[in-house]
Amino acid sequence: MASCALAQTPAPAPAPKPAQPGVLAVPAAPAAPAVDPNTVVITIGDEKVTAQEFEIFLKGLPDQYKTAAQGPMKRQIGEQYAQVRILAQEARKRGIQNDPVVKAQIAFQDDNMLAGALYRQMQTEAKGNDAALKALYEGKKGDFDQVTARHILIRFKGSPVPVRTGQKDLTEEEALAKANDIEKRLAAGEDFAKIAKEESDDVGSGAQGGELGSFRHGQMVAEFEKAAWAQPVGKVSEPIKTQFGYHIIKVEKHDTKPYDEVKNELGPEIARQNADVLKSKANVQLDDAYFGPPQQPGTAQPGAPQAHSQPVK
Repeated sequence: MASCALAQTPAPAPAPKPAQPGVLAVPAAPAAPAVDPNTVVITIGDEKVTAQEFEIFLKGLPDQYKTAAQGPMKRQIGEQYAQVRILAQEARKRGIQNDPVVKAQIAFQDDNMLAGALYRQMQTEAKGNDAALKALYEGKKGDFDQVTARHILIRFKGSPVPVRTGQKDLTEEEALAKANDIEKRLAAGEDFAKIAKEESDDVGSGAQGGELGSFRHGQMVAEFEKAAWAQPVGKVSEPIKTQFGYHIIKVEKHDTKPYDEVKNELGPEIARQNADVLKSKANVQLDDAYFGPPQQPGTAQPGAPQAHSQPVK
């Protein structure tokens, strides 16, 4: 952790990934012995921090820090906490809290913390409202359509996919010719998985017989997605060109992700909807002369980040 990192509000941590086969799992830290909540655990000059006060502070940290605070990082977090308090004490002695810019930052930080707490509360409430979650699922069911597919990739010069060891850097014409030849071999009855292992330049999926697993709209580049959704189950596509090369796709299943598998994704959506209701009721108005005219939907401000289709897995 960087110095004074605890003074800032960290972003929520991503969910931990499951352990991979063959990777030694780190054993959980032993449970800490019970401590009287009134025990003073940190002393900073004349200030005393009890175990109860420090535990309350820990509850506001992201999950990965809360877990670490019960084990090897507990002392480090305590030291960081003390350092922030020391600097804050000195700042108050100097009157920095009275600086107009700092006062504005403190006020906004308070509002930001409260807004985040409310948003988390709304998510928790939504997760407990099964009827609302199911209604939202039914209304957005198309968003959970998915395709399960395999592919064989034949890259060409300029592709972001690296050339496999010992393979020629094909021109676009050579890559298309090779992809057409593979399509003919598949039509003649050769095994898709076997050819993917031997010929696919997507070595990750190739090693798995071309398996891409299941994916939903927006998870693949546009040309690949369009072809995959249009492809009948069990049929092999003609070569499909993307920035990565030529793909031969075999769709194994079209289905919709069931409610039980996606309901945890729906709580945040309901929370966002509730936040939008609060915003509409607040009747927010911004001075166009000061801020400029409102952005039209679908337009991006120069320099603003934009969403892009993700590359093929």
